[in-house]
Amino acid sequence: MGFTIGGIREIRSGTRRRGRTTGRASDCTTVAEFTGLWGWDVVPGARAAGPECSCGKADCPAPGAHPLDPAAVVPAGATLDEVTEAWGRFPGASVLLPVGRAFDIISVPEPAGRRALIRLERMGLPLGPVIATPEGRAHFFVAPGAAVQLPTLLYRTGWDDATLDLHALGPGSYVTAPPSDRAGLGPAIWLRAPALDTATQPPQARLLLGTLAYVAHRSPCA
Repeated sequence: MGFTIGGIREIRSGTRRRGRTTGRASDCTTVAEFTGLWGWDVVPGARAAGPECSCGKADCPAPGAHPLDPAAVVPAGATLDEVTEAWGRFPGASVLLPVGRAFDIISVPEPAGRRALIRLERMGLPLGPVIATPEGRAHFFVAPGAAVQLPTLLYRTGWDDATLDLHALGPGSYVTAPPSDRAGLGPAIWLRAPALDTATQPPQARLLLGTLAYVAHRSPCA
């Protein structure tokens, strides 16, 4: 994919030695890790500047929470040089990950997600990355197709009639990648960071859905 773990570590240590004089070098390294190690496409995103959006549109419907240019995709496999060239056209952009390509997202309230994560780890189930958003959501990375399959999966697991604060994000959606700021509310953070064995092959949603639904149902006001 153009990068190795050792290569990323070498880039990071070199950046630290130079003192990280700009945020751009850090952003490019982060994006190169996502494209090179984890096999994810990346899109430059807008940032919120007070009540306004960095896109410059006074009537922006999603300030700081949308791609600056959906066509400006930095593709999976892009090298650090390619990332640096592409990201240089969007200084200060946040890092967005397109959903529905390498993964879909199951979203639950963050407190419920934290409890579910502990249960799932104790059960030894496969897990992919998990993001906590400043809006108080936990985003579980699962295999593509989950958003389309969710109603069927909930029916099969007996949760279709329950009132659940649980939904899926699929093609056309974007998630803000740590450590970028989300809509001016603060940074997204990893509850479970990417790893080689799960980032490229996230788990099937059906393996996690029963636990996520149960915890979300037990703590609807979490």
